[in-house]
Amino acid sequence: MSTFESFKSLSRAMFLGFRRDRTALFFTVLFPLMFLVVFGGIFGHQSTSKVKVLEVGRAPVLDQAVAQGAGELGKVLKVEKATDRAAALRTVEKGDADAVVEQRGGELVVHYSAADQVKSGTVRGLMNSVVQSANLSASGKPPSYRLTDRQVEDDSLKAIQFFTPSLLGWALASAGVFGASQTLVTWRTKGILRRLQLSPAPIPTVFAARVAVSLAVALVQFALFVVVAQLPMFGLKLSGAWWMAIPMVIAGVLAFLSIGMLIGAWAKTQETAQAVTQLIVLPMAFLGGSFFPLDASPGWMRALSYIFPLRYLNEGMLNVMGRGLGPTSALPQIAVLLGVAVVGALIAVRLFRWDAA
Repeated sequence: MSTFESFKSLSRAMFLGFRRDRTALFFTVLFPLMFLVVFGGIFGHQSTSKVKVLEVGRAPVLDQAVAQGAGELGKVLKVEKATDRAAALRTVEKGDADAVVEQRGGELVVHYSAADQVKSGTVRGLMNSVVQSANLSASGKPPSYRLTDRQVEDDSLKAIQFFTPSLLGWALASAGVFGASQTLVTWRTKGILRRLQLSPAPIPTVFAARVAVSLAVALVQFALFVVVAQLPMFGLKLSGAWWMAIPMVIAGVLAFLSIGMLIGAWAKTQETAQAVTQLIVLPMAFLGGSFFPLDASPGWMRALSYIFPLRYLNEGMLNVMGRGLGPTSALPQIAVLLGVAVVGALIAVRLFRWDAA
């Protein structure tokens, strides 16, 4: 039997096995989709501690409010000066600042990003308070100032644009790490690895088939997420370089598979593999930005999030699916994910053993 025929037969057998496993199907496909439906139908706001605002030119209304209420306002608002309006707007679009504020006569204009609903709602509320305070200080006179808010992205974009990538990232991470670790430990404890070693199919072909099936399932997940999120009740809109999410998904799956293989190569029992996987996947889901924006998190938590590959997958997909950035914006994240995949695979090879003993 040729290498290709072995690869095709093994891939088909593994896919059929995955399809027959209703538990795996539920947790890989349906369970993440349930979260998408819940988050799409019910999206609440929560409070946050501090927002960063870029002031373009002079905004006397804002300057006066900061000067008069430096103590209290300074606890929730950080104002930085900016001279380049276009660069400031790009900074907000990338998520490095929460809003751009500029004043045109009696109009205070706030440019915000819909990428973080919590921060955008907070900054608009703060600026509204600033404008109202300025109007109240001029007692006996008609209101002199008004607030105008503008979204830096396309006005048609909704919150679904931003949590679809994050929930998809969590689904891919869970499926990749759990699937690879449990498969490898199960094969070892049941003696399947030894039988595969004695079979005509080369071992690299066996693992290549496993990776191919995982990539195929991940791409199906991606398609399902996009189709469901584009339903009229949710309203996901794809434009620009959204297609860069596909190589992002592939790089992410390879990274998570390598982590799962590493766990499976080290763990001696399924219980150990499952416990270690939970200890990695759950913190990675929260610190990777899948369930809440990291901007509102403490500094140590944001710094810690960079050790988890899910942070890079979520950020890269958000750039191209939510923020409308160009294809090159995802390249650094893809490079990190592929680096994790290579390092994880090399360590897994060093730890790999054929028998459970």
